[in-house]
Amino acid sequence: MVWIWVGFLVFVLLMLALDLGVFHRHAHVITVKEALVWSAVWVTLGLSFSVFVYYGYENRWLGLGSSIDAVDGLTNDGTTAMVKYLTGYVVEKSLSVDNIFVIAMIFGFFAVPVIYQHRVLFWGILGALVLRGAMIALGATLIAEFHWLLYLFGAFLIVTGIKMLVLKTDHSDPNQNIIVRLTRRFFPITSRFHGQHFVVRVGAPASYESEFPGSAALPDAAVDRAPTGMLMLTPLALALIVVEFTDLIFAVDSIPAIFAITADPFLVFTSNVFAILRLRSL
Repeated sequence: MVWIWVGFLVFVLLMLALDLGVFHRHAHVITVKEALVWSAVWVTLGLSFSVFVYYGYENRWLGLGSSIDAVDGLTNDGTTAMVKYLTGYVVEKSLSVDNIFVIAMIFGFFAVPVIYQHRVLFWGILGALVLRGAMIALGATLIAEFHWLLYLFGAFLIVTGIKMLVLKTDHSDPNQNIIVRLTRRFFPITSRFHGQHFVVRVGAPASYESEFPGSAALPDAAVDRAPTGMLMLTPLALALIVVEFTDLIFAVDSIPAIFAITADPFLVFTSNVFAILRLRSL
């Protein structure tokens, strides 16, 4: 069973490496056409993976479908596994749509240049996969031991839905976000962007000068006040941290939702991965 996980993770990392290392090796503004093409690529991969799920569970490849699904108490054959995977994929994609608007708001607040947004999304989604993987592993273990947690998850989703229905929202100020305040309290942050770097060292040569001519000549009051050699976060890093925290908040809703469909960790994780990867392109 472990080899099926290794194979899937290698495939995803290979696709991400191809994305960042080949197609987006140099920072550039992502056009609508390019975004749509990548969205289509990830949707095609996500739907095509359901074929692998069917045959993998039908033929018990490397132990797939050998354990009982805690949600319905049955072992998954090819058909049930494929249906659960596709259902989870659609549910996770639907619940992730609001992430798009929140991320757009974050980019707007921090005034992240369009040319750097792909870099934030790439590392933000990669971090989200790690965080969700940990949450899924924990959730699957707990449900396998304590089946009654499914009812607790269901009650939590109902309460969350009611709060969303009746809660009056105003335009919030990201400056008041607890993560933003804590980051600014414990880490020095530059006044402006330094190319596509997340971290800069005060007094170090601007290695990005050749890629972004004139950027080193721009004044930065925070850097001027800092001692030579100090490492400082850039506003791009702050935007990345907020994106990661935001996805973690959204995962608190989406993870319990898919556990109502299946408790098979492989189906939960793979459907989450393909839904999140397309979210980045959107």
